[in-house]
Amino acid sequence: MATISQLIKVATDGKWESGLQTSINIRDFSPIIVDEPVNLGGADEGPNPVELVLAGLSSCASVMIALIAKEQNFSYSGVEFKNEGELDLRGLQGVEGVSPHFQSVTFDVFFTTDESQEKINILKDEVEKRCPVLNLLADAGVKVEGNWVKA
Repeated sequence: MATISQLIKVATDGKWESGLQTSINIRDFSPIIVDEPVNLGGADEGPNPVELVLAGLSSCASVMIALIAKEQNFSYSGVEFKNEGELDLRGLQGVEGVSPHFQSVTFDVFFTTDESQEKINILKDEVEKRCPVLNLLADAGVKVEGNWVKA
């Protein structure tokens, strides 16, 4: 049986404010100020774009964990994330052959649960298959190292 396409659209708009700052509007929420730290030439008035990608990874995985845990009858009372991405600044500076995106990402997930590590691994495998942000990174060739364990 063929799968019927169920495409949805998401949208944002943004406006340069000054220096390296941009205000981003998403639906009816207050604007998000995106900036760079002082050591990269910004005023440090908000997260930078790649920090938001890591935040997107955690929040996307959190949504997928909730949905898939329900499908798998996986019980947990808490989950925490710790992410770290590595960039080569030479890519941002335009050095030929150096990618400007993450070289690698470490994605640690800590569960408060009575479930076994085996069930955590089954959940991890399914989330990694279905999480849009994780797959965006993987499809870009970013090595994402996920460590999922009990807290």
